[in-house]
Amino acid sequence: MKQQHIGGDFDEFLRDEHLLDDAEATAAKRVIVFRIAQEMKRARLTKSEMAIRMKTSRPAVDRLLDPKNRSVTLSTLERAAAVVGKKLKVELT
Repeated sequence: MKQQHIGGDFDEFLRDEHLLDDAEATAAKRVIVFRIAQEMKRARLTKSEMAIRMKTSRPAVDRLLDPKNRSVTLSTLERAAAVVGKKLKVELT
């Protein structure tokens, strides 16, 4: 006998618990941070060099690259993307 799916999906659970928006924001930040870190590695940029090019401090770059830190502004993300030769694209869907 085939077992049927009981209940909703994980997104539905997160939505019901009022956690979906936070989970999606955290996931988006993690992806952006991962991509910036990849590009830094490809360009052989240290955090200190990244800070100099972004005209900011090394601790600010540490915060930028911390996927758990959601206080980073879009402006900071745009500057970081520009330093590694990329553009930040934000989409409203």
